[in-house]
Amino acid sequence: MTDLKPQQIVAELDRYIIGQQNAKKSVAIALRNRWRRRHVEPDLRDEIAPKNIILIGPTGVGKTEIARRLARLTDSPFFKVEASKFTEVGYMGRDVESMIRDLLEMTINQLKIREQEAVQPKAKEMAEERVLDMLLPETGASTPVQRQQPHAAATDSESGTARQGTSASATREKLRRMLKDGKLDHRPVEIETQDKSTPMMEIFSNTGMEEMGINFKDMLGGLMPRGSSRKRRTTVAEAIEILTQEEAQQLVDMDKVTKDAIEKVEQSGIIFLDEIDKITGKQGGGQGPDVSREGVQRDLLPIVEGSTVTTKRGPVQTDHILFMASGAFHTTRPSDLIPELQGRFPIRVELDSLGKGDFVRILTEPQNALLLQYIALLRTEGIDLSFADEAVDEIAGFAETVNNETENIGARRLHTLMEHLLADLLFEAPDTEEKKIEIDRAFVNEKLRDVRQDQDLSRYIL
Repeated sequence: MTDLKPQQIVAELDRYIIGQQNAKKSVAIALRNRWRRRHVEPDLRDEIAPKNIILIGPTGVGKTEIARRLARLTDSPFFKVEASKFTEVGYMGRDVESMIRDLLEMTINQLKIREQEAVQPKAKEMAEERVLDMLLPETGASTPVQRQQPHAAATDSESGTARQGTSASATREKLRRMLKDGKLDHRPVEIETQDKSTPMMEIFSNTGMEEMGINFKDMLGGLMPRGSSRKRRTTVAEAIEILTQEEAQQLVDMDKVTKDAIEKVEQSGIIFLDEIDKITGKQGGGQGPDVSREGVQRDLLPIVEGSTVTTKRGPVQTDHILFMASGAFHTTRPSDLIPELQGRFPIRVELDSLGKGDFVRILTEPQNALLLQYIALLRTEGIDLSFADEAVDEIAGFAETVNNETENIGARRLHTLMEHLLADLLFEAPDTEEKKIEIDRAFVNEKLRDVRQDQDLSRYIL
């Protein structure tokens, strides 16, 4: 999926997101430019910086959904974080560099899982051998009786040992066949597994409060036993599964995984900064969550422009990481961002508010459409639920009306409407005798009539 053309990227996004063609087009161009840059001559490649994007629009129009679907379309390291989580360096809380560390850790975990999947066949073979060793322990040195035999009987002893070895080998092969056929799956066995748990603690450093893993065994040297293990009693089938994962972890070269992850993050990483409008307040130095908003913007500047972030895995350069930001900007404007940060986001896309026609399409067209979700949920109770076109039109019209008269929360209004509309049906579904139900306009009006008439109730519920 990493080599998709812009039109193909938009087509994939169209399967889940209605409208917003300008935003989809900008995102598709940005992704394709990552592919183009990889094919540029090495001399010029490092000079091509990503063109960061800021998505502007009211809540519930698809900004975050575009980011979520984008993560599934591309093989690039992708991390989504709310800008309101951060505080200026010097205040208690997370500093902006932590998002680079989080992106790297997530990428390392993903690459580690892929490497483990690649060595699964070999790891399973090694696990089966370990289980066979438990089921049929190898005979060790000669028994005391054999050691006391005179020299004249040595030949007979050696031939007896050879026969025993041949018999043990035949027995082992027989057990191996039974093991592969699943005939030993339920046999109990005691296994010894390595204890991989690492103590976790929070430390306060000059980069803020970060959660880091500390290997106390390395710190304390010989004071603590190395390679601690624990015994478990389980079945052969479960033992093979546990030992396969253990062997796979040992087969993976973590130094190579870490090196590849750092390169992947630096060359094709994407960070989605949500709620960036929440740090645009002019009242910097306030209390609580509003503390030093402009300070967070200043801390973001070097990372977005390009700098080196120190992590426990090694330094990471952010010069070619693509940053996408989004915000509703209800009470503020993009121009309220400090000028330096505005310049780091040269591409700005405004997303459109959603109307009745958009709501009808959202309810019916996407692959994961809301109506399809409720139909699937009630199908588990044996109920065949359907929606008449007039009912869908009525729900969409009601969503538009309530959004206009109260807070405009976009497509999220449909979730609250549908829950209120189908609350009784979802509650009574296990005991209802009627197995074929169609939702029509009359049903929608009856269930939502009280909310439509009572404006205070409408604000409270929806």
